[in-house]
Amino acid sequence: MTILQPIIGVAANERRDAGDDMGHMAISYNPSGYIKAVQIVGGLPIMIPIGDPLSAKRYISMIDKLVLAGGQNVAPEFYGEVETIKSNDYNRERDAFELALINEAIKQNKPIIGVCRGMQLVNVALGGTLNQHTHQHWQETPVTQTSHDVSIQKHSPLEKVYGLRAHVNSFHRQSLKKVAPQLEVIAKSLGDNVIEAVQSTDPTLRFLGVQWHPDFMYNVREEDLGFFRYAVFNL
Repeated sequence: MTILQPIIGVAANERRDAGDDMGHMAISYNPSGYIKAVQIVGGLPIMIPIGDPLSAKRYISMIDKLVLAGGQNVAPEFYGEVETIKSNDYNRERDAFELALINEAIKQNKPIIGVCRGMQLVNVALGGTLNQHTHQHWQETPVTQTSHDVSIQKHSPLEKVYGLRAHVNSFHRQSLKKVAPQLEVIAKSLGDNVIEAVQSTDPTLRFLGVQWHPDFMYNVREEDLGFFRYAVFNL
């Protein structure tokens, strides 16, 4: 009997200039950690490039689950605020397209996994807001090293993967401020209580989001590969 691999759509990012090694061309890409981790646990990843929000319905119909990756800050106008931190790190076209993917995934009852920016954007899509700048949550050490502890809610999906306390990496400037009504907090950083993970409380919405980056750690720590295993097969 052939077991079909779950098709995992990973929303892509863009660079207008990929640098000397690639002739300064513009590229659409996925960080390889998402792709490799999904492949290792037995899923079939495909890249969903930034495009017309009207194409979101077709894209979501082609996949079993949606992964929203890290990347740029979410532009404040999408959660009803004005920009208070000067930054060039926005991609409003990406914001609009991924919001369309989120809304369509909810309509089609497809599970959503959010990492870093991905968790933040789902919160925004559901009516939540963000802190535009979170102090001391961008580590200077390599991406495969951890930098702070998080406390994980008992009986949550993450407890099964990480236990009640985990040491995680940290590469974010924004963070969740007002949590959307359909979400509950299931992990916070120790010391400053920054929201580090949420899940849906709405039975019609399957969503799990983390603020740290298991995509950086999947090949050096079993727990982070376990996150992808749970997301691909159990969410």
